[in-house]
Amino acid sequence: MTAIDPRVEEGLRQGFRSFNRYMLLMWRLGLGRWLNAAPGLFGRYMVIVHTGRKSGLKRYTPVNYAEIDGDIYCTAGFGVISDWYRNIMADPSVELWLPTMCWTGAAEDVTDQEGALGKMRQVLIASAFAAKAAGIDPMAMSDEELAQATSGYRLVRVRYTGLREAEGGPGDLAWVWGPLTLLALAALVGSRRQRRS
Repeated sequence: MTAIDPRVEEGLRQGFRSFNRYMLLMWRLGLGRWLNAAPGLFGRYMVIVHTGRKSGLKRYTPVNYAEIDGDIYCTAGFGVISDWYRNIMADPSVELWLPTMCWTGAAEDVTDQEGALGKMRQVLIASAFAAKAAGIDPMAMSDEELAQATSGYRLVRVRYTGLREAEGGPGDLAWVWGPLTLLALAALVGSRRQRRS
């Protein structure tokens, strides 16, 4: 398997960065469960909340994940240059927004541990189209092919440490649905009145 052209890789990074902003907004609007409604088609998503290693500010990164033996696994597809990966290596205390609950955890790189390739495969299967966009078919590739294709990836395990107690987070913008519904109803009523006159 040949390496990805740097221009294509940069295009993918920019595309995922834009897509991640959209995904974060969907979580904040309370649609996290809906985003995970068809994992076979669209993948399994969570938001990992981490601390910026330079700024000290909270950072939010939507990532694909798989739950394996009670732990959560995700991959840094762009490897050690990924900002979120560098942040969690500097401060492994993270918060996870999962479809049904939010909790805190301790993250660690387990790329070089025994059995990592099989877990990497499960995360990539759970990513659905995202893996294929990077040219990886985890369902069809042999172990050797997958190891070569993901040689720059990092596998991250997050272990549960407690329930999330912070304010804000998933659904913090869900209040907009009420006013938007009222506006839509008002527009519909106004449109019907206009047609009658």
